[in-house]
Amino acid sequence: MQLHGIHHLTAVSADARGNHDFYTRVLGMRLVKKTVNQDDTSAYHLFYADGEASPGSDITFFDWPVGPERRGTHSVTRTGLRVSGEDSLKFWAARLAEQGVKAQPIREIDGRLQLDFEDPEGQRLALVDDGGRGDSHPWSRSPVDAAQQIRGLGPITMSVPDLRRSDAFATDVMNMRRARTYRTDDARPVDVQVYEMGEGGPAAELHMRVEPGLSPAQPGAGGVHHVAFRVPDAEYGAWVDRFNSLRLRSSGPVDRYYFRSLYVREPGGILYEIATDGPGFDADEPKDRLGESLSLPPFLEPQRASIERGLKPL
Repeated sequence: MQLHGIHHLTAVSADARGNHDFYTRVLGMRLVKKTVNQDDTSAYHLFYADGEASPGSDITFFDWPVGPERRGTHSVTRTGLRVSGEDSLKFWAARLAEQGVKAQPIREIDGRLQLDFEDPEGQRLALVDDGGRGDSHPWSRSPVDAAQQIRGLGPITMSVPDLRRSDAFATDVMNMRRARTYRTDDARPVDVQVYEMGEGGPAAELHMRVEPGLSPAQPGAGGVHHVAFRVPDAEYGAWVDRFNSLRLRSSGPVDRYYFRSLYVREPGGILYEIATDGPGFDADEPKDRLGESLSLPPFLEPQRASIERGLKPL
């Protein structure tokens, strides 16, 4: 029993309209689900993904009226967005510059070329050359040509002050594999432990930076709420049983309607989610109309009128 890779990453925005503009117009991603936070229906939950809303391709945002994140350890520090080839990275370097987005020079990190940048709220992102590995599902209505579009997520980079407990949780509880280590070439170099899931590769990697000297991060806009890992629908119950047998303090089974979830906080303080591939975002709207109107799971439909009144237009 193992995780199959990154399922999604959920971050925080305090500007839903600007967030929507950046991820759809600048990055060319598809808004595949416009819904609300099921635990706080005053907030949008926006999902951006590839053309087919494939598991592993979506970065999502809660829209909360909060100040900016104070950066530090105990947090996800950068989200990889996969593209294919050095030419794609050169295209993106030019596109980001044209859009007024500051980016770092293309450089090699852990044997792959990548381009680091931030969204307007300081969300740390990286375009990573995945070598064309795996399938791609371009969106026909994207402002970005199909060959250059973002193919999915990964790797995800996080920061912990002490590797030992987070490492044990990743390997002994989450069944990740230690793959390799590398040292960054930052102004203050740090050691990074890489973990693999499933078939490996950037879509199935978690990178842990070891930074004992940093203060803990404080949540806010531009920060990450949680990272989710993929499991086949048929294996979800086994993961619930596993967490129960280990007596972990978890959420227990949660049905998000579009997928089923199971949440647990790892020892470094970062929230992990296990999420199923199905049923999928076309559970309540046609695939060619995804994200065009407000979607609500059945248990929230009776509240639709009041929920819609409380949301700002995108």
